[in-house]
Amino acid sequence: MKNQKNNINNKKIYILSDKIVEGAKNLNLLKINYISIDIDLSKYDSLIFTSKNGVESFSKLNLNWKGIDSYAISKVTANALKNLNSNLIYDGISGHGDNFAKELLSYLKNKKPLYIRAKKVVSNLTNILNENGILCDEVITYETVCSDTQGIENFEKNSIFIFSSPSTIKCFFNNYKWDDSYTAISIGKTTSSYLPEDIKVIISKTQTIESCVDIAKTL
Repeated sequence: MKNQKNNINNKKIYILSDKIVEGAKNLNLLKINYISIDIDLSKYDSLIFTSKNGVESFSKLNLNWKGIDSYAISKVTANALKNLNSNLIYDGISGHGDNFAKELLSYLKNKKPLYIRAKKVVSNLTNILNENGILCDEVITYETVCSDTQGIENFEKNSIFIFSSPSTIKCFFNNYKWDDSYTAISIGKTTSSYLPEDIKVIISKTQTIESCVDIAKTL
Protein backbone atom coordinates (compact mmCIF):
# COMPACT_ATOMS: atom_id res chain seq x y z
CA MET A 1 0.00 0.00 0.00
CA LYS A 2 2.89 2.35 0.75
CA ASN A 3 4.23 2.13 -2.80
CA GLN A 4 0.77 2.67 -4.22
CA LYS A 5 0.32 5.85 -2.17
CA ASN A 6 3.66 7.14 -3.40
CA ASN A 7 2.55 6.58 -6.99
CA ILE A 8 -0.66 8.48 -6.39
CA ASN A 9 1.31 11.42 -5.00
CA ASN A 10 3.71 11.39 -7.94
CA LYS A 11 1.11 11.12 -10.69
CA LYS A 12 -1.94 13.32 -10.75
CA ILE A 13 -5.12 11.51 -11.84
CA TYR A 14 -7.75 13.48 -13.75
CA ILE A 15 -11.26 12.20 -14.45
CA LEU A 16 -12.84 13.83 -17.49
CA SER A 17 -16.27 13.62 -15.93
CA ASP A 18 -18.27 15.04 -13.03
CA LYS A 19 -18.04 11.66 -11.29
CA ILE A 20 -16.28 12.07 -7.93
CA VAL A 21 -13.84 9.30 -6.98
CA GLU A 22 -11.36 9.48 -4.10
CA GLY A 23 -7.78 9.91 -5.23
CA ALA A 24 -8.63 11.71 -8.48
CA LYS A 25 -9.45 15.25 -9.56
CA ASN A 26 -12.42 16.13 -11.76
CA LEU A 27 -11.82 17.89 -15.05
CA ASN A 28 -15.34 18.39 -16.36
CA LEU A 29 -15.08 19.77 -19.89
CA LEU A 30 -18.70 19.09 -20.84
CA LYS A 31 -22.01 20.80 -20.33
CA ILE A 32 -25.49 19.48 -21.04
CA ASN A 33 -28.11 21.35 -23.05
CA TYR A 34 -31.61 20.02 -22.46
CA ILE A 35 -33.98 19.82 -25.42
CA SER A 36 -37.67 20.42 -24.88
CA ILE A 37 -39.98 18.05 -26.77
CA ASP A 38 -43.64 17.08 -26.78
CA ILE A 39 -44.40 13.37 -27.09
CA ASP A 40 -47.38 11.06 -26.62
CA LEU A 41 -46.19 8.36 -24.23
CA SER A 42 -49.42 6.38 -24.49
CA LYS A 43 -47.92 4.63 -27.55
CA TYR A 44 -45.07 3.09 -25.51
CA ASP A 45 -44.78 0.45 -22.82
CA SER A 46 -41.00 0.52 -22.37
CA LEU A 47 -38.37 3.24 -21.96
CA ILE A 48 -34.66 2.74 -22.70
CA PHE A 49 -32.02 4.91 -21.03
CA THR A 50 -28.29 4.76 -21.82
CA SER A 51 -27.07 7.53 -19.51
CA LYS A 52 -27.99 9.39 -16.35
CA ASN A 53 -28.19 12.53 -18.50
CA GLY A 54 -30.96 10.87 -20.46
CA VAL A 55 -32.84 10.21 -17.23
CA GLU A 56 -32.35 13.76 -15.97
CA SER A 57 -33.34 15.37 -19.26
CA PHE A 58 -36.44 13.20 -19.59
CA SER A 59 -37.53 13.96 -16.03
CA LYS A 60 -37.47 17.69 -16.81
CA LEU A 61 -40.19 17.28 -19.44
CA ASN A 62 -42.90 16.87 -16.77
CA LEU A 63 -44.36 13.80 -18.45
CA ASN A 64 -46.23 11.02 -16.69
CA TRP A 65 -43.62 8.31 -17.33
CA LYS A 66 -42.49 6.78 -14.03
CA GLY A 67 -45.02 3.95 -14.22
CA ILE A 68 -43.69 2.79 -17.59
CA ASP A 69 -41.17 -0.07 -17.58
CA SER A 70 -37.65 1.35 -17.73
CA TYR A 71 -34.40 -0.29 -18.85
CA ALA A 72 -30.99 1.12 -17.90
CA ILE A 73 -27.63 0.46 -19.55
CA SER A 74 -25.64 0.53 -16.29
CA LYS A 75 -25.78 0.78 -12.50
CA VAL A 76 -25.21 4.54 -12.68
CA THR A 77 -28.18 5.01 -15.00
CA ALA A 78 -30.24 2.56 -12.95
CA ASN A 79 -29.52 4.50 -9.76
CA ALA A 80 -30.68 7.71 -11.44
CA LEU A 81 -33.96 5.97 -12.26
CA LYS A 82 -34.30 4.53 -8.76
CA ASN A 83 -33.80 7.96 -7.24
CA LEU A 84 -36.85 9.13 -9.20
CA ASN A 85 -38.92 6.11 -8.08
CA SER A 86 -39.36 4.92 -11.65
CA ASN A 87 -40.37 1.39 -12.63
CA LEU A 88 -36.89 -0.04 -13.26
CA ILE A 89 -37.07 -3.49 -14.84
CA TYR A 90 -33.48 -4.20 -15.85
CA ASP A 91 -29.99 -2.71 -15.70
CA GLY A 92 -27.40 -3.82 -18.21
CA ILE A 93 -24.26 -5.88 -17.77
CA SER A 94 -21.91 -4.79 -20.54
CA GLY A 95 -22.26 -1.00 -20.33
CA HIS A 96 -21.93 -0.73 -24.13
CA GLY A 97 -24.86 0.36 -26.31
CA ASP A 98 -24.64 -2.40 -28.95
CA ASN A 99 -24.29 -5.17 -26.38
CA PHE A 100 -27.04 -3.61 -24.27
CA ALA A 101 -29.37 -3.77 -27.26
CA LYS A 102 -28.69 -7.50 -27.53
CA GLU A 103 -29.34 -7.93 -23.82
CA LEU A 104 -32.74 -6.29 -24.28
CA LEU A 105 -33.96 -8.57 -27.07
CA SER A 106 -35.61 -11.11 -24.77
CA TYR A 107 -37.08 -8.40 -22.52
CA LEU A 108 -38.59 -6.30 -25.30
CA LYS A 109 -40.12 -9.02 -27.43
CA ASN A 110 -43.66 -7.89 -28.43
CA LYS A 111 -43.03 -4.55 -26.68
CA LYS A 112 -43.15 -1.00 -28.02
CA PRO A 113 -40.03 0.76 -26.64
CA LEU A 114 -38.89 4.38 -26.77
CA TYR A 115 -35.17 5.14 -26.61
CA ILE A 116 -34.32 8.38 -24.79
CA ARG A 117 -31.00 9.55 -26.25
CA ALA A 118 -28.51 12.33 -26.81
CA LYS A 119 -28.24 14.26 -30.05
CA LYS A 120 -25.05 12.33 -30.86
CA VAL A 121 -24.64 8.66 -30.00
CA VAL A 122 -21.98 6.11 -30.96
CA SER A 123 -23.99 2.90 -30.65
CA ASN A 124 -26.42 1.22 -33.06
CA LEU A 125 -28.95 0.34 -30.37
CA THR A 126 -32.07 1.32 -32.29
CA ASN A 127 -30.95 -0.43 -35.49
CA ILE A 128 -30.10 -3.63 -33.63
CA LEU A 129 -33.53 -3.73 -32.00
CA ASN A 130 -35.30 -2.98 -35.29
CA GLU A 131 -33.33 -5.66 -37.14
CA ASN A 132 -34.49 -8.17 -34.54
CA GLY A 133 -38.17 -7.38 -34.93
CA ILE A 134 -38.49 -4.89 -32.08
CA LEU A 135 -39.77 -1.61 -33.51
CA CYS A 136 -38.09 1.03 -31.40
CA ASP A 137 -38.71 4.76 -31.65
CA GLU A 138 -36.24 7.29 -30.30
CA VAL A 139 -36.40 10.81 -28.96
CA ILE A 140 -33.57 13.33 -28.46
CA THR A 141 -33.82 15.08 -25.10
CA TYR A 142 -30.33 16.53 -24.65
CA GLU A 143 -27.01 17.29 -26.28
CA THR A 144 -23.50 17.26 -24.86
CA VAL A 145 -21.29 20.21 -25.80
CA CYS A 146 -17.83 21.38 -24.81
CA SER A 147 -17.38 23.94 -22.06
CA ASP A 148 -15.19 26.89 -22.98
CA THR A 149 -12.27 26.28 -20.61
CA GLN A 150 -9.59 27.66 -22.99
CA GLY A 151 -6.78 25.62 -21.41
CA ILE A 152 -7.06 27.13 -17.94
CA GLU A 153 -5.53 24.06 -16.26
CA ASN A 154 -1.78 23.49 -16.06
CA PHE A 155 -1.08 19.77 -15.90
CA GLU A 156 1.90 18.17 -14.21
CA LYS A 157 4.26 15.92 -16.13
CA ASN A 158 3.23 12.22 -15.94
CA SER A 159 -0.42 13.10 -15.31
CA ILE A 160 -3.02 10.37 -15.92
CA PHE A 161 -6.23 11.19 -17.79
CA ILE A 162 -9.37 9.05 -17.65
CA PHE A 163 -11.55 9.52 -20.73
CA SER A 164 -15.16 8.57 -20.05
CA SER A 165 -16.69 9.16 -23.51
CA PRO A 166 -15.83 10.25 -27.07
CA SER A 167 -17.11 13.72 -26.16
CA THR A 168 -14.55 14.09 -23.38
CA ILE A 169 -11.78 13.29 -25.86
CA LYS A 170 -13.03 15.91 -28.31
CA CYS A 171 -13.34 18.59 -25.64
CA PHE A 172 -9.96 17.81 -24.11
CA PHE A 173 -8.10 18.20 -27.40
CA ASN A 174 -10.09 21.35 -28.19
CA ASN A 175 -8.47 22.93 -25.15
CA TYR A 176 -5.20 21.17 -24.39
CA LYS A 177 -2.12 19.70 -26.02
CA TRP A 178 -1.01 16.18 -25.22
CA ASP A 179 2.37 15.66 -23.60
CA ASP A 180 4.30 12.42 -24.17
CA SER A 181 4.65 11.98 -20.41
CA TYR A 182 0.86 11.70 -19.97
CA THR A 183 -1.02 8.41 -19.67
CA ALA A 184 -4.48 7.84 -21.18
CA ILE A 185 -7.03 5.45 -19.69
CA SER A 186 -10.28 4.79 -21.54
CA ILE A 187 -13.51 3.54 -20.03
CA GLY A 188 -14.03 1.25 -23.04
CA LYS A 189 -13.00 0.25 -26.55
CA THR A 190 -15.45 2.56 -28.31
CA THR A 191 -14.18 5.61 -26.44
CA SER A 192 -10.54 4.63 -26.99
CA SER A 193 -11.06 4.53 -30.76
CA TYR A 194 -11.60 8.31 -30.73
CA LEU A 195 -8.15 9.05 -29.34
CA PRO A 196 -5.38 10.11 -31.75
CA GLU A 197 -3.65 7.03 -33.15
CA ASP A 198 -0.24 7.99 -31.76
CA ILE A 199 -1.47 7.98 -28.16
CA LYS A 200 -1.11 4.69 -26.29
CA VAL A 201 -4.15 3.96 -24.18
CA ILE A 202 -5.05 1.57 -21.38
CA ILE A 203 -8.59 0.24 -21.76
CA SER A 204 -10.51 -0.69 -18.63
CA LYS A 205 -12.04 -4.17 -18.68
CA THR A 206 -14.93 -2.89 -16.56
CA GLN A 207 -16.75 0.14 -17.91
CA THR A 208 -16.88 2.27 -14.77
CA ILE A 209 -14.99 5.37 -13.70
CA GLU A 210 -14.07 3.63 -10.44
CA SER A 211 -12.31 0.79 -12.26
CA CYS A 212 -10.38 3.31 -14.36
CA VAL A 213 -9.22 5.08 -11.21
CA ASP A 214 -8.18 1.74 -9.71
CA ILE A 215 -6.00 1.14 -12.78
CA ALA A 216 -4.52 4.63 -12.52
CA LYS A 217 -3.55 4.06 -8.90
CA THR A 218 -1.46 1.03 -9.85
CA LEU A 219 0.63 2.87 -12.44
